[in-house]
Amino acid sequence: MSEATRTARKLNRRRLLRACAALLGAYTMPGWADGETGDPAAKQIRAFYDSLVAVMKQARELGLRGRYERLATPIRATFDLPAMTRIAVGSDWNSIPSEQQTALIDGFTRMTIATYASRFDGYSGERFEVDAVSDARATGRIVRTKLLQSNGEAITLNYLMRDSAGTWKVVDVYLTGTISELATRRSEFASILKSGGSSTLIESLRQKTEKLMREPPREAESVGR
Repeated sequence: MSEATRTARKLNRRRLLRACAALLGAYTMPGWADGETGDPAAKQIRAFYDSLVAVMKQARELGLRGRYERLATPIRATFDLPAMTRIAVGSDWNSIPSEQQTALIDGFTRMTIATYASRFDGYSGERFEVDAVSDARATGRIVRTKLLQSNGEAITLNYLMRDSAGTWKVVDVYLTGTISELATRRSEFASILKSGGSSTLIESLRQKTEKLMREPPREAESVGR
C-alpha cells in the first residue's frame, strides 16, 4: 500500500469519526434549539403559543369570531377542558346529572376559547418564552413561561400539565406564577352553585361567553367592510 493511500484512508477515518460525533451530539445535546425541545409538556405549550401569536398577528383581519374559530382547535388540543371543568366545580361535580355535566364542560370550553379570542386582540411585538425543561410535581409537570411585552415588562404564566391518553395537557394556569386560575374559578362557581345550582352555573357560563363575544364597535365595523 502506498503512502498516499494510507494517508487518504486515515483522513477518511477521521472525517467519519467527526461525522459520528456530530451526529451523536445532535441527538444528545440538551436544551432547546430553533424553538424545539425534547420535553413533551414544554413542546405542547410552545406549539400553542405559536398558534396564539399567529392569530394575534392577524387579529384585526380575523375579527373576534375569526379569532375564536382559529383558536378553538389549538386550545382544545392543549387544555384538558373536561378535567378543568371538574376541578373548577369541585366536590359538587358527582352530584350533578350527567347531561348537565356535559353542558358545563361545553359552557366552560366555549368561555375559555372566547376569553383567549377576546384578550389577544392584537400584536405589537410581544413574544413568549418557554423553559426548555418542565418541572416534575406529584400532580403532574409545571411548564414555566413568560409573556414579554413590547414595553419590556414580563408576565409569568405557568402551566400545570398531566398526561392525558399519551398527550400532555394543561389542567391549571398560574397567573404571575402563583395564582391558580382554577382556584379562582372554584370560588366563583361554588357561590353560583350554592345560590342557584348547576342550571344557574350553565346559564352564567353562557352569559359570560356571550359578553366576551361582543365585538367592540370599531372591530365590528372593520370586519363588516
